[in-house]
Amino acid sequence: MVLKEETQHWNKMEEQHQEITADEKPTLTEKTSSLGRSRKSKTECNFSSKQCRKSFSQKLNLDVHMRVHIREKPYTCEQCGKSFGQKKSFKTHMRIHTGERPYTCQQCGKSFCQAGNFAVHKRIHTGERPYTCQQCGKSFTQSGNLKDHIRTHNGGKKFTCTQCGKSFAQKQKYDTHMTIHTGEKPYRCTECGKSFTCKSALNNHMISHTGEKPFACVQCGKSFTTKTSLKNHMDGHTGIIVFICDQCGKSLTRKDYIKQHMKNHSREDRFRCSECGISFKQKINLSAHMKLHYAEQSPQH
Repeated sequence: MVLKEETQHWNKMEEQHQEITADEKPTLTEKTSSLGRSRKSKTECNFSSKQCRKSFSQKLNLDVHMRVHIREKPYTCEQCGKSFGQKKSFKTHMRIHTGERPYTCQQCGKSFCQAGNFAVHKRIHTGERPYTCQQCGKSFTQSGNLKDHIRTHNGGKKFTCTQCGKSFAQKQKYDTHMTIHTGEKPYRCTECGKSFTCKSALNNHMISHTGEKPFACVQCGKSFTTKTSLKNHMDGHTGIIVFICDQCGKSLTRKDYIKQHMKNHSREDRFRCSECGISFKQKINLSAHMKLHYAEQSPQH
């Protein structure tokens, strides 16, 4: 943004906000250290918002905050048209277009464009789950996951499928479920063009291109491309009997499951489950099968 344009913008902003900030004059308080108190700044300037009474040490910070109330977004991306109220948010957004990923995990090499996403990723390696449900003690890596979980205690299943009546507490799971009825696959791999019904399936697929193995066994250090593969491996440490497919290496905990799975290698059916790989000749059978996965994922009361 050119300096001249930015100066003009601030002048214009002062004129527009004259009425809003008229009563938001700085309060000047002088403190002296005559009594030998620990030294502080002799002058404290508090710039307070008339709308919410939030205070700031500098008028510039108050002006930036006022955009929340007037919903001004002066920073606009020339590539996609999205606008932002703060320059920091605008710079972070631009990394989507430039491909810049300044935050790199030292353990697995995965990079991120946002510090928040990087912090959440590191919890995969550390096992940290800082968000704990006060009702049942279950812990989560993200606050959003905890909020979704709390709804299960309150019976909060507010997303209902109009076609089959199934309800979901999370909109993401509801949207994924709806693709069963529509056949939509909105998540497309930029490397090979393959499409998927949910973002998690695409993320798992992308690992096949990068060779990344972010899920490591804490007991022996072996790494895996998916969380499911790690879980199957961990069953070996816990003594759970697993049945392994000799063609693709997939592990299952029941013999009848592995028999059913082996049939997939000997036939070519049109409709394949993105969760476990089982295929069906008719879409209606796949839809019925997918309900089993959603039933397993749904919280138990």
